[in-house]
Amino acid sequence: MGLLNSNKPNLLGLDISSTSVKLLELVRDGDKYRVQSLAVEPLPDNAVVDKNIQDIEAVGETIQKAVKRSGTKLKNAAVAVAGSAVITKVIPMPAGLNDAELEAQIEMEADQYIPYPLEEINLDFEIIGESEHNPDTVDVLLAASRSENIELRSAALAIGGLTAKIVDVEAYTIENSAKLIAHQIEDNSDDNIIALVDIGATMTSLNVVENNRLIYTREQSFGGKQLTEEIMRRYGLAYDEAGRLKKDGGLPDNYIQEVLEPFKETIAQQVSRFLQFFYTSGQHNSVDLIALAGGCASIPGIDELVESQLDTPTVIANPFAEMSLASKVNAQSLSNDAPSLMIACGLAMRSFD
Repeated sequence: MGLLNSNKPNLLGLDISSTSVKLLELVRDGDKYRVQSLAVEPLPDNAVVDKNIQDIEAVGETIQKAVKRSGTKLKNAAVAVAGSAVITKVIPMPAGLNDAELEAQIEMEADQYIPYPLEEINLDFEIIGESEHNPDTVDVLLAASRSENIELRSAALAIGGLTAKIVDVEAYTIENSAKLIAHQIEDNSDDNIIALVDIGATMTSLNVVENNRLIYTREQSFGGKQLTEEIMRRYGLAYDEAGRLKKDGGLPDNYIQEVLEPFKETIAQQVSRFLQFFYTSGQHNSVDLIALAGGCASIPGIDELVESQLDTPTVIANPFAEMSLASKVNAQSLSNDAPSLMIACGLAMRSFD
């Protein structure tokens, strides 16, 4: 199995994050999509740490629960590995080679780009297009990950009753789903630049998309777990209780002013820092839209704060805004979870590429 495998029809999008398993099934509805099945199941503590599976059985059992809750009949799925677990490189290759010739050539040259023995990795490639400065070559995206990253996900899915047909890279799944939020730009055009900031429980990623093409990606350790830990420390609560009260409410009156607002300021600082890294890469010095995704995007008012501090239009990412819903899908649940379903959505869309 490769990382950017050829697309198969009828795939579930399955996002295994540090805190939950998110399952999504999409079907075509005319020229749009319909959400056919959805489930979000919490994972036991430490089953996944920094997006690395530590407890295959626990993850597999959670996948099984998600499948049952969703009511889906599909058995094939697309999953993703974090960008930090993948080496990607754009390399020039002679134009005119067929797929078999290209694959043979890449395997011969891969050891120049991959610092692991080839027998320990899963390798795949995708032709991007003609090289800008040489019409005799094409640019090819090479992606490689340690085989154990792929095998752990495949094994967890098998326990959950599913077969992993595609293992993708998280950044490229977001590239796929980012086109669904382009309508949130007031003056939408193909060359607009969207900076999608996904703030999860333990990791934050910046993925910049221009003309539906990923042009920059960066990850770092930061996320909602830091807010939960501050609630624990401030109010003397167990981790699970702090997480529940953070989500459902019921914390002391000073929580918003003394804990939540400073955390929101920290998020705004992190977004600003991420964008500065992008700007200093020399490609661009501005973006047209900041789209906030991940669990932390659900914090009330975070989009207004980021927009006011960075002076850039900012929205909460919702890839489902123009989709219809099957009768079994709870609209309120989907709305609540929408910002954290960008990866699952991008994976589910692999059915239609």
